[in-house]
Amino acid sequence: MNTSGPSRPAASLSARGKLLLVWAATVLVLLGVVTAGVVRTGPDPRTDFLTGPQSQQDEKPAAAVPATRAPRAAVDLDAEIERILAANSGYRIGVVLADTHGGEPRSYGDGTEFVAASTAKIITAAAYYHLVEAGEKSLDAPLGSFDAAFQLQAMVNASSNDAWLLLIQDIGYPELIEYAASIGISYDPEQNLLTAAEMAELLKQLSTGKLLNAEHTQELLGYMQKTNNERLIPAAVGPDITVQHKYGELEGYVHDAALLTSGERSYALAIYTWGEDGESKERLAVIHGLTEVVTRALLE
Repeated sequence: MNTSGPSRPAASLSARGKLLLVWAATVLVLLGVVTAGVVRTGPDPRTDFLTGPQSQQDEKPAAAVPATRAPRAAVDLDAEIERILAANSGYRIGVVLADTHGGEPRSYGDGTEFVAASTAKIITAAAYYHLVEAGEKSLDAPLGSFDAAFQLQAMVNASSNDAWLLLIQDIGYPELIEYAASIGISYDPEQNLLTAAEMAELLKQLSTGKLLNAEHTQELLGYMQKTNNERLIPAAVGPDITVQHKYGELEGYVHDAALLTSGERSYALAIYTWGEDGESKERLAVIHGLTEVVTRALLE
C-alpha cells in the first residue's frame, strides 16, 4: 500500500494556492494605485480646507471700519429762536446771547425790563466782593448767624433770600445802585428790574475778569454751578458744556442766565420770561428749546 498518496492531487492544490496568491497580489496593487490617486487628487493643503487653528490665529483680522455719524444739519440760529418765540407768544420772552470774547450781543423778543427776581443776586455778590477787594468789607466778618463768605455762597448757590437781604443791607442801597451804574447797569434793588441784555452783559464782564480779581471770580462762578435748581438752562445742556448760572422765579417770572463754555468758546445766555403759569412743563420746554438751539448752533 502506498502511504504517500497520489502525486497529482498534491500538485493541483499547489497550483490553486499559487493562483490565490497571484489574485491577492493583484488586489493589493490595485488598492495601492487607487490610494495614491486619491491622495494626489485630494484638497490642496494651501487652501483653507486644511488650515489648522494656529494658522488661522496668525491671520490678522481685517481692520474694523469706524462708524461715522452723519453730520448734523447747520442751525439757522436767528430763525430757530424766532420760531420758538412765535410758537410761544402767550409768554413775554426776552433772549440775549453774547460772545464773551467780544462782538455785539444778539437780542430777541422783549427787550424791556423784567422783574429780575433772584438773577439780580449776581449784582449783589459782585458788589460785595468789590468792597472786599477795596478793603471796605471782609469775607470773615460776622453777618447774621454766620460770616459774609457763608452768606454769599448761600445767596448764589442756594438762592437764599435771607442771605440776599443781609448782604444788601451791609452794602447799603445807595452804594449798590452806584456800583451797578459803574459797570453800566441801571439797577435799583427796591424795584429789582433788569433787561435780559443787562444780565447778559453782567455775566460777560464777570467771566472775563472785568469785575473782580481772579480768586473771587472763580469763587463766584463756582457757586453758580450745581445749584439748588438745575431744571432750567442746565437741563438742556450736554455733558461737554460747562454751565455757570443764576435762575430766578417770582410770581409768574421764570428766568435763567448762564455762562456756557466749551473749550475756547464761551457765551452768556440770558432768558427772561413771564407768564401766568410759573415753572410749568410748557415754560421749561421753551427755555430748554432756546438753550438747545444755542448750543447746537455755537457750541457743538
